[in-house]
Amino acid sequence: MRKIILLFTCMFGMSVFSQIKVLKNESLVEIGKDNSVGLYKKEDKFTVNYQDLNTANLNTFRSFSFQNLNGDVTGLYQLITNGFIDTPDSNIVLELPNDIIELHYEKNFGQPTVQFIQYINKNKKYVGKSQFLNKKQVDKIFGKSNGKSALYDKPATMNNINGAKSSSTASTASPSSNKDKKSRK
Repeated sequence: MRKIILLFTCMFGMSVFSQIKVLKNESLVEIGKDNSVGLYKKEDKFTVNYQDLNTANLNTFRSFSFQNLNGDVTGLYQLITNGFIDTPDSNIVLELPNDIIELHYEKNFGQPTVQFIQYINKNKKYVGKSQFLNKKQVDKIFGKSNGKSALYDKPATMNNINGAKSSSTASTASPSSNKDKKSRK
């Protein structure tokens, strides 16, 4: 009887640990961020995260995602920046797979700005609003000011990004270290 109880206890203990699975850690690459709005890439999916100003709780962050199928990231950037040049009369409505996004343009202190208005799950009851962004902030979010806009069409792996940085720094650092060695002798 003791052996049966001991065997049952051991089997029960193993079944508890078998419920935990180790998931693959996929890299999330930040394209650009300004204050509470950021653009991130995971494989070929782009996500815009923002702090929702429409809620009483200021710690509410929302996001909307889309695939970069036909240069959609570049197209969205062009659509937003064209609105700064020629302000549309009404909101520009974009339909994403899960959400509806409106680009709301307004002048703040004489400067054109844009705001993301998100209808969550395509439901007009649940609305999220980002902060107003000027042209410089949009450039920063879409990686135009830091050069990360080149990642739009490339696979986003941290090894490729870090490998490119380390190889360029290693090649430039090695000649200077050889000069230091020669001058010390």
